[in-house]
Amino acid sequence: MRRKAATLLIPGPRVGRSRWRTAFADFDWVLLFLVAMIAALGLLNLYSATYATAHSVKFTQQMMWVTLGTLSYFIFTMIDYRSLQRWTWVAHIGVIIGILAVRFFFEAVKGSQRWIMLGPIRIQPTELAKLAVILSLARLLHDWDERSVDKRTVAYSIAALILPVLLVAWQPDLGSASLLGLIILAMSLMLVQTIWPIIVAMLTGLAALPLLWERMHSYQQGRVLAFLDPGADPTGAAWQTSQSVKAIGSGQISGKGFMEATQNHFNFLPEHWTDFPFSVWAEEWGFLGSVGLLMIFLLLILWIVNVGLHAKGKFGQAICVGVAAMIFFHTVVNILMVTGWAPVVGVPLPLISYGGSSVLTIMTGLGLVSSVSKRRREI
Repeated sequence: MRRKAATLLIPGPRVGRSRWRTAFADFDWVLLFLVAMIAALGLLNLYSATYATAHSVKFTQQMMWVTLGTLSYFIFTMIDYRSLQRWTWVAHIGVIIGILAVRFFFEAVKGSQRWIMLGPIRIQPTELAKLAVILSLARLLHDWDERSVDKRTVAYSIAALILPVLLVAWQPDLGSASLLGLIILAMSLMLVQTIWPIIVAMLTGLAALPLLWERMHSYQQGRVLAFLDPGADPTGAAWQTSQSVKAIGSGQISGKGFMEATQNHFNFLPEHWTDFPFSVWAEEWGFLGSVGLLMIFLLLILWIVNVGLHAKGKFGQAICVGVAAMIFFHTVVNILMVTGWAPVVGVPLPLISYGGSSVLTIMTGLGLVSSVSKRRREI
């Protein structure tokens, strides 16, 4: 009688665990760590800036926005960024419609029209325009790299990219318009073969400054004049900058300590949760803490550039360049602004300044970079 062959029963793989491993395969933990660190420090700084004041609710609101931003980060990490190519110009047109809607259907806030009001929620299309411009220009660079693109298509695409810049300047929001222009300029370096088109674009921008001056509100002109001559109006237009510089200087080497910033707590420093959070940070943590925060931003930007260098295809590379440029120019302009080296133009410090639209935009952009990094080994 033939013996039945013994069979070795090996348990099959657990489907749930397999899917979990697949989802987080090649996940960029370094990027997530740097983003989480900056977001956590931003919340810590906002708590110190607003606790025991009428603005303490802003900390709770920012917690909500950071949570939503984190969710957006993971959603866009799991989405294959290459699948977004077909929707880039649709998103671009949607942002343009949003900017026009703000201009014609919503009231001005602090002298300019920037927000879509939906009950207690305020959406700033100019922040979303930064992502739309990055994706649209990345699509153009990808198409240019994959196949020959006729000059007419390039001309139409460039006009479509410049249109949001002009509409944002028309609000007027010259800070955001300048940042959009700088992002386009940085990404355009991947397109041009010589430096002359960049020089022509910069000279054109300088030639347009008199027209922009005429479009500016009186308070905006006052900020520029106060930057050029701070002593002319020390208690008026130059008040914000002078108090910011005093707060930064009073922190000295090691700072006054957490929640011990006197310029902040005695309300000498205006808008310290949006435009001037770095001043609060510098007063509490001093020169050493300020350098430490800027080093984390530098590491984040360099890591994004590293992801771009290893990305597959021009579309992913361009996304990384655009997001790195967005964070770099936001950081540099804000630091120059609060230290008196640039006019106060209302540019937020990424993930440090209070603001839902800014947080969601930055976190979504970083989620796209994470998606590029996750798929860097795919063919």
